[in-house]
Amino acid sequence: MKESLRWFGPADVVRIGEVQQTGVKAVVSALHHIAPGAVWTPQEIAKRQAEISVSADGRATGLEWNVVESLPVSEDIKRQSGNWKAHIETYRESMQNLADAGLSTICYNFMPVLDWTRTNLAWPMANGTTCMRFDWVDFTVFDIYLLQRPDENYSADIREAAAQRYASMSESDLSVLTKSVNYGLPGEGAAPSLDVLRRHLSEYQKIDAQRLRVNQYDFLEQVCPLAEKLGLRLCCHPDDPPFELMGLPRIMSTEADYQALIDAVDTPANGITLCSGSLGARSDNDLPGMMQRLGHRVHFLHLRNTRREGTELHGSFHESGHIEGDTDMVQLVAAVLDEEAKRKATGRADWTITFRPDHGLDMLNDIERGGQPGYPLIGRLAGLSELRGIIAAQSTLAQRQGPQ
Repeated sequence: MKESLRWFGPADVVRIGEVQQTGVKAVVSALHHIAPGAVWTPQEIAKRQAEISVSADGRATGLEWNVVESLPVSEDIKRQSGNWKAHIETYRESMQNLADAGLSTICYNFMPVLDWTRTNLAWPMANGTTCMRFDWVDFTVFDIYLLQRPDENYSADIREAAAQRYASMSESDLSVLTKSVNYGLPGEGAAPSLDVLRRHLSEYQKIDAQRLRVNQYDFLEQVCPLAEKLGLRLCCHPDDPPFELMGLPRIMSTEADYQALIDAVDTPANGITLCSGSLGARSDNDLPGMMQRLGHRVHFLHLRNTRREGTELHGSFHESGHIEGDTDMVQLVAAVLDEEAKRKATGRADWTITFRPDHGLDMLNDIERGGQPGYPLIGRLAGLSELRGIIAAQSTLAQRQGPQ
């Protein structure tokens, strides 16, 4: 398992020299300043590689950019509207430029409108840390009372709870809720208007899950042959959270969704970003089992954990420490190491799987530092340390047991 850390570029409050101090050798990054649908030029790619390889004081970091997260799929491609055909061509051109620069793994997602959704970006934990949280009642308040969408998709109990919650919330509470939900709207700034979100939602009114699924498969059929030729691995990130919100279709939420994706475009270039945090928010997702059954197509790993706050498939959850949530991280790592051993035994060149400690609790001076929600430096380093311990213990155990 190859360690990496996500870095958002020069605008990130975490400096590349601090990433170097964590001991990872690889960086996950993207050209966030380039709009979806535009070409990633060789010059911009080389510039990011240089920014990763040298610290602010001119020292070589020894870090490499080895996973692209994300080369964004435009909303036009997802909807097959507007400039979607031209955007596929620019996507292919960007893939070529990335391969020419030595990159081989491209993470992407096919979530409509929002890349991820939370209702609180700094929910206080009992030990003084903060985390990101999704509260189903708060989200219902946002959907019904702020977005002013119809409420027939919610049960009577949830509608009543939302009415009581809304009556108790101040203008400040509602502002924080709006900013938190809208933070996952890429390219629109930290707090776009509700009208902007309504406009995006309206563009999906005639697109159901089946239509979106067909559009994704069409996209893959047009980019995967080139990816295979270039030696690239595309890996789709799951929905976050993995259930329907605001009437938007969700097509990457379960093991069945991923199996259908693999079957639809059956090439090694078409793979999976297994995110234990996103998928783990559903109680019916068995992460170690998914790794065992789908591991041959897992090209990239996000290792984080969540704690579900109820038994419903669609419910509240918060992000926990990496080994404290509902996903059995020890069993998941064991499944990853088993998959790597299988790959190595069969001679696969890509037998090592890159992972990053995804998200983390804000702790110590993370809280004063601020920065990208979910990406505190110390919180991620704590998670990385825990994961290193699991990996070392599992590797030692496997060596003692010998070949099976």
